[in-house]
Amino acid sequence: MSLSIFDHLWLSGLFGDPEMAAILAPERQMAHMLAFEAAWSRACGKAGLFDAAKAEEAAIAIEAAEIDFEDIAAGMGQDGVPIPRLVKQLKAIAPAEALHKGATSQDVVDTAMVLALREASSLIAGRLIELETHLKTLEDRFGDAPLMGRTRMQAATEMTVRDRVLVWRLPISDHLKTLDQKRADVEKVQVGGASGDRKALGDKADFVVAEVAKTLTLAPTDKTWQTMRHGIAGYASFLSLVTGSLGKIGQDIALMAQQGIETVSISGAGGSSAMPHKQNPVSAELLVTLARFNATQVSAMHHAVVHEQERSGAAWSLEWMVLPQMLMATGRSLSMAIELVQNIQRLGDPV
Repeated sequence: MSLSIFDHLWLSGLFGDPEMAAILAPERQMAHMLAFEAAWSRACGKAGLFDAAKAEEAAIAIEAAEIDFEDIAAGMGQDGVPIPRLVKQLKAIAPAEALHKGATSQDVVDTAMVLALREASSLIAGRLIELETHLKTLEDRFGDAPLMGRTRMQAATEMTVRDRVLVWRLPISDHLKTLDQKRADVEKVQVGGASGDRKALGDKADFVVAEVAKTLTLAPTDKTWQTMRHGIAGYASFLSLVTGSLGKIGQDIALMAQQGIETVSISGAGGSSAMPHKQNPVSAELLVTLARFNATQVSAMHHAVVHEQERSGAAWSLEWMVLPQMLMATGRSLSMAIELVQNIQRLGDPV
């Protein structure tokens, strides 16, 4: 039994997104954490904080490490973070004096998270562009067809299909612009050390931060952001706004598909076990569901902005529970919207 609809044995047939799931997989997260640790060893070797030869030896061993995930899980239950057990495993295969020293668990976990967000953002951007293209195709095909405008779900005045589809399409380009800014806000290396002051690195702090950032293709920072979570919360808000825009499309299409209105015809609509004559707008309904799901989850991400003092366990772990779910919802919403728009066979008032 699975507790998540996104990987449930059959519910995932509706809610699942294999591409986003692969980005968020624990194996992928571990690869990001190992990438940080290898970059850390090399950066500290270049800075003279570690013996350079030992640092390179450590980095090579880290990159080839085979991790015992059961041990990591046991450590997580004891320590609340996976890094103490990870470091212990790495010290068994690499020079202990040339790995992790000067870093802390949050540096590793947060940097791994933003590396995952970078991959997720690329997936989201590609799908937004694809959806925008398909919506433009709808305008070209059906834009001049007459369509009754509706306000407060009552007939208002006649307009065209283009008038409604533009309301679906224009926010997509806005989201693409916003995504560029959100990526700049979050794709930053996390280096703070024990209390967020980088004290263990001494006068080499800026050099080490810049080297790690360069290796991981992230931006360096003048100050650790470990308790400044507005960037992560803002990214979550962006996800909710994307699914909200797609929910608008889904809600409109579901209403347009109603019997007696029938201003849209969709191939591949859902069937009913009791009423074979029905063609249920399942895809459109899912967009509404996922929009409401993310709108609910984003509140938790805003609660997680409140990190006490120099590190929080409670607020930090709340992000781990919520943000992956929002990414899954966003990925699936985009793939379903693309499929739905492609399946539209007719738009406009019945002739």
